[in-house]
Amino acid sequence: MSDRNRRLVLAERPTGMVDAETVRLEDADVPEPGPGEALAQVRYLSIDPTIRTWMDDAPGYLPPIGIGEVVRSGGVAEVLSSNSERYAPGDFVFGMTGWQDYVIADEGERTLQVLPPGVSPTAALGVLGVTGMTAYFGLIDVGRVKEGDTVVVSGAAGATGSTVGQIARLKGAAKVVGIAGGPKKCAWLIDELGFDAAIDYKNEDIAERLRETCPDGIDLYFDNVGGVILNACLARLALRGRVVLCGAISSYNEHERVAGPSNYSALILRRGRMEGFIILDYFDRFPQAQAEMAGWLAAGKVKAAEHIVEGLQHAPDALNLLFTGGNTGKVMVRV
Repeated sequence: MSDRNRRLVLAERPTGMVDAETVRLEDADVPEPGPGEALAQVRYLSIDPTIRTWMDDAPGYLPPIGIGEVVRSGGVAEVLSSNSERYAPGDFVFGMTGWQDYVIADEGERTLQVLPPGVSPTAALGVLGVTGMTAYFGLIDVGRVKEGDTVVVSGAAGATGSTVGQIARLKGAAKVVGIAGGPKKCAWLIDELGFDAAIDYKNEDIAERLRETCPDGIDLYFDNVGGVILNACLARLALRGRVVLCGAISSYNEHERVAGPSNYSALILRRGRMEGFIILDYFDRFPQAQAEMAGWLAAGKVKAAEHIVEGLQHAPDALNLLFTGGNTGKVMVRV
């Protein structure tokens, strides 16, 4: 244990990608746990696209990160000392840790949760954590996936998208098509994860490939990127097709007018439905979904790819990977 706490704080609001001016590395005292609190050392950080939106001074489902505040992030930490009956030294806890070395776990409303026995820290941040739950509830509750569906998912080689495609097959989808960047990712989706087809948005004509792979239209489109890909999928929507709005990573670094959806009238013609969601709305149902996901994982029916970046100081670079397509699977930082 170090006697100093490294903290990455928001120095200024980014314009476009996060750069060296966006965050500042500070050196602070290690916090002391008070009554009912525990001191925990952060071991892994969850790197998610929503962190970039929190850096903007814009309304959202959580307030923006304040200038000078530790960058908000989920993570897993190990309890070192405790004045709480809830936490014991050696416990692993998960929740909002922030980009720092040490965090205080308390017994308040937004407390860190103790990791169940047998669940690895990386699984807790990935397929069994918010990422996996986003795929699960977005596909099943919001998208209402059903047997025989043709399902298309964008950002398919990312943590959420890759899980969506696998769950769709488990729920009886007739065809699963992933949209990803580059031939290597597309081959991984088909050969390793069991997607029926993959579209390389960097090197292929998306509209043409959607016509080829989805000749009868798209019953369910799970959108992680927005922009021109959302437009292309709306144009191929089947009668009473559904669109799940999970993310819009193509626009998170843009401050000019973003592309699409310019053809939302396709929803009228096809009698379709487009709906967004926030995963926090399903928090009380996580245990049920996690139990089913854990069973699939143990049986080898769901595979979880992890992209580990080493070192707290590289957290900003890890975040940028989500927008450059430099990752396959869930991005995490090993602190």
